[in-house]
Amino acid sequence: YQSLRRRHKRLEAKLEEMRLVAQGRRVREEAELYVSQLLDLPDNLDEIEDELNPSEYEAYADQVVDQATASATIPELEAEIFSLQALEAQARQVVESRSDSKWAELSKLLHDEPEMRDEAGHQRKLIIFTEHRDTLNYLKSRISDMLGNADAVVTIHGGTNRDERRKVQELFRQDKAVRVLIATDAAGEGVNLQVANLMVNYDLPWNPNRIEQRFGRIHRIGQREVCHLWNLVAANTREGEVFQTLFDKLEVAREALGGQVFDILGEAFENRSLKELLIEAIRYGNLPETRARQHQVIDGALDTSHLKAVLERNALVDNPLSIESLYAIKEEMDKAEARKLQPHFIHAFFEAAFQRYGGELRPRESGRFEIPHVPAVIRERDRQMAETRTPVLRTYTRVCFDKRYIHADGRPTADLVHPAHPLMAALLDLVMEDFRNVARQGAVLVDPVDEGTEPRLLLQIDHSIDEGSGPQARTLSRRLQFVSVTPAGDVTFAGWAPHLDLEPLEPADHTLVQPLLQQGWLDAGLEQRALAYASTQVVPAHYDEVRERQERHIERVEKAVHERLVKEINYLTHRAIQLQSEVRAGKQPKMQPDQLNRRAEELSARLDARKKELAAMRHIVAKPPVVLGGALVIPAGLLARLRGEPAVSSVDAAARARIEQLAMKAVIAAEEALGHSVKDVAAEKCGWDVTARLPLVENELRDDRLIEVKGRAKGATTVTVTRNEILCALNKPHQFLLAIVLVDEAGNTEGPFYLKHPFDQEPGWAVTSVNLNLGALLERATSIEHTLHS
Repeated sequence: YQSLRRRHKRLEAKLEEMRLVAQGRRVREEAELYVSQLLDLPDNLDEIEDELNPSEYEAYADQVVDQATASATIPELEAEIFSLQALEAQARQVVESRSDSKWAELSKLLHDEPEMRDEAGHQRKLIIFTEHRDTLNYLKSRISDMLGNADAVVTIHGGTNRDERRKVQELFRQDKAVRVLIATDAAGEGVNLQVANLMVNYDLPWNPNRIEQRFGRIHRIGQREVCHLWNLVAANTREGEVFQTLFDKLEVAREALGGQVFDILGEAFENRSLKELLIEAIRYGNLPETRARQHQVIDGALDTSHLKAVLERNALVDNPLSIESLYAIKEEMDKAEARKLQPHFIHAFFEAAFQRYGGELRPRESGRFEIPHVPAVIRERDRQMAETRTPVLRTYTRVCFDKRYIHADGRPTADLVHPAHPLMAALLDLVMEDFRNVARQGAVLVDPVDEGTEPRLLLQIDHSIDEGSGPQARTLSRRLQFVSVTPAGDVTFAGWAPHLDLEPLEPADHTLVQPLLQQGWLDAGLEQRALAYASTQVVPAHYDEVRERQERHIERVEKAVHERLVKEINYLTHRAIQLQSEVRAGKQPKMQPDQLNRRAEELSARLDARKKELAAMRHIVAKPPVVLGGALVIPAGLLARLRGEPAVSSVDAAARARIEQLAMKAVIAAEEALGHSVKDVAAEKCGWDVTARLPLVENELRDDRLIEVKGRAKGATTVTVTRNEILCALNKPHQFLLAIVLVDEAGNTEGPFYLKHPFDQEPGWAVTSVNLNLGALLERATSIEHTLHS
């Protein structure tokens, strides 16, 4: 009704212009300019549909519905307007009756389908897709009335700006009061809506790509529920017959391909588009030969062998990596996994910081929490942060800090809070603003496992790698790393998170260490020396890693862009030449050669623009490192001496170092004897001492053994493990091994003795190291061969 009403007004305006021209009161050029401003459409809308994003196509399609006409004279236009008036009156009667069959079917679905409600009888979240904004507004009104709550229904359409779209998506995902999302295809642009598993296509697009994109919002990796899709198709219509045939064949193909058919639906119609079939059905659907041809095309498009060929064509196995490359990637993944910030620390920080600004985290299911209200100060900070596009909500039904707790049977999906989550990002920004100066002032910390007597300075180094320069620069990678500086000025890499193994100084010891803070070496330009070290050692390694990764990415993109655009340009140019031959022969082809030539020129311009963009992406810049903060680290041995307690002698320290070296040699020799490729990574401080690479089995990669080595003198009763070692073991439980080697006074070794899963829980937030009973560990330990078989 709304489309007919707007179309009526548009054509009335055009008719008035044509009458003014006929009466000589307006020149034809002015009228044509006026009409061209009303109808600013591309010549080849059907052809470029896949090139337009859904929002652009929605805007163009609405203009076509409202404005397009084939009437060329005043009488023709008057006749068309007369017909429109009758149609408009009929449509108004249907709207005013509030009784139409499509709405009745949807209403029945919402009330009667058992999938619409969970075990407790509460309505599940539902997504309804429609083609036009008028239909969207109509459904919002009717569903809101039916539910008795206008806030339970949210909408996304082509006119929804990006920030509002993100806000609506988050409301739908997180606000338990929001039950229904009504959307046009503008919500199908790379959006994850898998919080829902129910979808209704109230209107069906004539482009199978759009159908595929819609269902892909919920039917995607990570979805734990069975997805249900209802397509509302008008029975006894020519359009309905084509769609019914399509869906019948889709069901057969789905069963044959294990559900993968929706992944390639958009590519199935290669020789004849679905849109062409539908237009042909509407025009000539009563002809038997037309129906037969439609069945033949759909059968061919959804033929199982054809679909399998498309799947194989899309498989990313053209350039398999070498075994060495796979091992290198896997080693980097293991290190990244081990050094990532653990959920325990994120949770502890978030809870303390959130409470500081007036927030409350209410425990719900195991590992899951509810946030009933986010303080205004946090939401306002989020609004000020331009880089955070997803908004911070007022409430969160469920949040968690460990990905194991995202899903819980019969419960709402939880938002995983991580450093890049908008709520955490806003909270981090507030904390950094309030405490940045404190970090710069530094701290005094104790290393409980260092029995030496020399203090050291631990500095936090922040460095970034950017793509491009100036306002267009984009951060590709940013890291926080640590360097250690001794009183002699020696600078070394301190590892990924050495501060986690350090303890705060007891209040009673503050006066004891005060003289250390006055020592001259702390003012001897150590910060500049640390920055110089970072610039020559830490940053180049980071830069090379990012540059290599970026180069590989750019090469893949360049290849894909070149293959696709050059192929299409060549096709259009060749087709234009063919059509020119037809025109010279006196034929009148449906598509004019000039249109194809213009399209080829546009694609050539796009190819040049993409090449320039990719060239700019190769401009990678390492930003200067910056010291964010630091701490004076007091070894436990030095603190014991300051307290007047007996210190560990240098002889004892040398003996301990010797035992550790002999233990490392014993473990490396044992692993090599089994045919493993062994790498000593103790100096890299990645959370374990030895990486043992197992040989291939039937040409398949096997997980590396990540071994933490503990050497102990015979007769010792305890083994000390740090917080970092425990967390690394818990984070890589299937690969981590604790290896114990006993060493006698003569240097003879016994072992190694291996323990899988040596730790069963995270240390408390204030625990930096734990002493374990050596005898109990050895009772549970196994031989190296047994660890391999188990």
